[in-house]
Amino acid sequence: MQLRGSGTAEPWVWLTLLVACAAWASEITFELPDNAKQCFYEEIVQGTKCTLEFQVITGGHYDVDCQLEGPDGAVLYKEMKKQYDSFTFTTSRNGTYKFCFSNEFSTFTHKIVYFDFQVGEDPPLFPSENRATALSQMESACVSIHEALKSVIDYQTHFRLREAQGRSRAEDLNTRVAYWSIGEAIILLVVSIGQVFFLKSFFSDKRTTTTHVGS
Repeated sequence: MQLRGSGTAEPWVWLTLLVACAAWASEITFELPDNAKQCFYEEIVQGTKCTLEFQVITGGHYDVDCQLEGPDGAVLYKEMKKQYDSFTFTTSRNGTYKFCFSNEFSTFTHKIVYFDFQVGEDPPLFPSENRATALSQMESACVSIHEALKSVIDYQTHFRLREAQGRSRAEDLNTRVAYWSIGEAIILLVVSIGQVFFLKSFFSDKRTTTTHVGS
């Protein structure tokens, strides 16, 4: 599968996308700047089963707008401010399908978005897997192991995404706690200095009054 992208990503982000495409095929993780929109295109033949799955890893409230359009411009899928979702469909015609991720509602927060776009079914493990006769015990075991390993890969991907999202939340919370602690320290210092000067003002007034009475 060859994805083509367009949008307002930075040059270094484009390099990341190209490497990801070469290494992970349909799995891409990219940065979506604030007030930006990133679209991807794929040529798909009619009758192909496709699945689009995405998740926002970091940034803001971990949400993004997603829209999928067919070759005729018809909207097949549209969700606003979603953290993650999955959509499966079967193409009704040949042509270029377009799906876009938008962060235009955010004014200052960048997002890191992961998506997995699967086109078509996996090829059979054995060339004769779809034959009329039953598979041998060895072939059946290989097919079962193959399916189990695919499930393991999917679970590992989801766990990595959750770990990255959890780490981002923890770092964000740590930053907020640090800023709050610094603010409290500054307020405490200002209040302490203010109290010292306030108390000194009482003694200064008393000394001035005593001096005038003595004279």
